[in-house]
Amino acid sequence: IEALLALEPDRPFVFFDTDTLITGPVDALPFDFDRPSASMAREATWPEPQLYGPGYDAIWRAIYARFDIPFETTLDPSQPDEHWERYLYFNAGWFFYRCPQVFGRRMIEIMTGLQDGTMPELASQSLDPWLDQAALPVAIASLGGGRPTATLAGLDGDVSCHWRAMPLYFARASDEDISRLQEIAAPNRIKKVLKTHEPFRRMIYQGRGAKVRALFDRANLPPTEKAIRNRIKRERLWMR
Repeated sequence: IEALLALEPDRPFVFFDTDTLITGPVDALPFDFDRPSASMAREATWPEPQLYGPGYDAIWRAIYARFDIPFETTLDPSQPDEHWERYLYFNAGWFFYRCPQVFGRRMIEIMTGLQDGTMPELASQSLDPWLDQAALPVAIASLGGGRPTATLAGLDGDVSCHWRAMPLYFARASDEDISRLQEIAAPNRIKKVLKTHEPFRRMIYQGRGAKVRALFDRANLPPTEKAIRNRIKRERLWMR
């Protein structure tokens, strides 16, 4: 996030996490840089409401109030109260805005504010490693953004793939994405570099990825990433 402050101001940017495979033309996507957004490829990782509260609504409402940002407009009315998807929540695998410095400063302001320990609603919540994902929806809402439109479906789709860990990639990626990775990784000059990283070497070149892939039906994957990881670990094929 701090690196955003080193970029040229007032120049639209798209951030991709380093564990992302680009499989199509990013410049063909119709980004509205005046309305920031981020990846919806997420699960209910944060917050984790405790038995006696506070719940999702109280936690998120308090955070938006802490930074004087409207809360009600961020809700998804199609989801019921206290269901995690009702509340604006992103994965930080990609995000964009019209100015990297404005975005970076806003993220740092919110992240440091969440860490200062003054919010009783966060007393039972861990911000490690979720700090960026807790701050991201608040920053995006404060800059006039929200959930991505359908026109950006190529992100986390046929334009980019946030692979996160090689075993997860082989478990979940489409046949087209796997073929694209193998094509990219085939030239000797690329292979020489990738083979120095053990997960790349074993998953891409030594067949472990194919073994992981054989464990799952892409049309009927386990409902959570944790379940996928556990299955891979049981087969002793997990590495990162």
